[in-house]
Amino acid sequence: MSGISISLSIGGEARESGAHFERVNPVTGAVATRAVAASVADAVAAVDAAQAAFPGWATQGPNARRALLMKAADALDAKADAFIDAMMEEIGATEGWARFNLMLSSSMVREAAGLTTQIGGEVIPSDKPGCLAMAIREPAGVVLSMAPWNAPIILATRAIAVPLACGNTVVLKASEQCPRTHGLIVEAFVEAGFGGGIVNLITNAPQDAGEVVGAMIDHKAVRRVNFTGSTAVGRIIAKRCAENLKPVVLELGGKAPLIVLDDADLDEAVKAAAFGAFMNQGQICMSTERIIVVDAVADAFVEKFRAKVATMAVGDPREGKTPLGAVVDLKTVGHVQGLVEDAVASGAVLANGGEANGVLMPAHVVDKVTPDMKLFREESFGPVVAVVRARDEAHAIELANDTEYGLSASVFTRDTARGLRVARQIQSGICHINGPTVHDEAQMPFGGVKASGYGKFGGKAGIESFTELRWITMETEPGHYPI
Repeated sequence: MSGISISLSIGGEARESGAHFERVNPVTGAVATRAVAASVADAVAAVDAAQAAFPGWATQGPNARRALLMKAADALDAKADAFIDAMMEEIGATEGWARFNLMLSSSMVREAAGLTTQIGGEVIPSDKPGCLAMAIREPAGVVLSMAPWNAPIILATRAIAVPLACGNTVVLKASEQCPRTHGLIVEAFVEAGFGGGIVNLITNAPQDAGEVVGAMIDHKAVRRVNFTGSTAVGRIIAKRCAENLKPVVLELGGKAPLIVLDDADLDEAVKAAAFGAFMNQGQICMSTERIIVVDAVADAFVEKFRAKVATMAVGDPREGKTPLGAVVDLKTVGHVQGLVEDAVASGAVLANGGEANGVLMPAHVVDKVTPDMKLFREESFGPVVAVVRARDEAHAIELANDTEYGLSASVFTRDTARGLRVARQIQSGICHINGPTVHDEAQMPFGGVKASGYGKFGGKAGIESFTELRWITMETEPGHYPI
């Protein structure tokens, strides 16, 4: 199989280049996609096209923007079969995960459409007689958006929808692991009327990423950057943006804790923990990575959880008969195995597990994990979860916060006031009471703290991230000056 060919999209037109790279199906080993390996010149051309389109798009009225975004949501939905095929081929996704990605993504675009009339301002009382002082939000300019492979339609759509709603133009740098999936998104937007440089696509070979991304961040026309991915790469991008004094929204790694207090409904906690830990094989930034259980209910919880996970088989995602499918590559398998082996060697207990068959890796539950183990500290991004035992509520909160990350978290208790009190003490951008750590909605302010990044996607918080707030005054009386 030669794979489906993907071109760049610059100024609304497909563009070829001399070099290409291939993405291999992790399950079959066959070539899934052959994509253009953009050069620095291609990347600069994409930003130039976005800059040329910016004045016209920025001055479009809110209802004109809304109409095109609604058309884009419909265009995304119309490509359902192509998206499912692309995600299954490029990252070994299940059909269910692909359909969920598309459902939430089109919802995000429709929510962004609704935001076009919510980009408000205010009149601020001035001490200067006759001075009308206003704070207004305006489009920032060209937005460089970078999205990962794990929830590819959701995260790439999120990276461009609100920026477009705010009147910005966009260059989407596709993930090297799913260029076709990301290319389909831009294709849908261009078909809906976002051509002529309003939305552009750059695909690049893995070895060229630093040079290509660096050139776009350095480009004078780029006024906002957003990146979803690893904390290690996020630090590099943050430094480059800082050198250029450019704001950046970063949504990075996570080590989400799910706290189970002594008065929790254990059956509900088990359901949420299993979903949070193993949906998409644990390859979600919000995945439950640490289940922190108070000693008083730890044995009972582990027994119920082990039984639940034992029913969650792994199988070929193309057949769609099992809750767990493939991980993205063999490197993930090795990483997870290393974390499990280190924990067990240090005294932890393997409650669930088994050998991987290629990229088909069963769910792993490791009990009695302690803070000195790698599994407690390092993001696994795979089908494994650590069970950590806490003495009491205070110790559970301490353990939850004992991490460099702070994206999502949750706490289970029958006392909702207690749950809110605990949630307020957890250092995370997101926290759910009696719900899973994996939860996303288009209208919510999504983002983390600490090494999980900064800035927010979604809803009105997204408007703040992708607009410039300006102070403008109008004098209505003759001026009086001291000189």
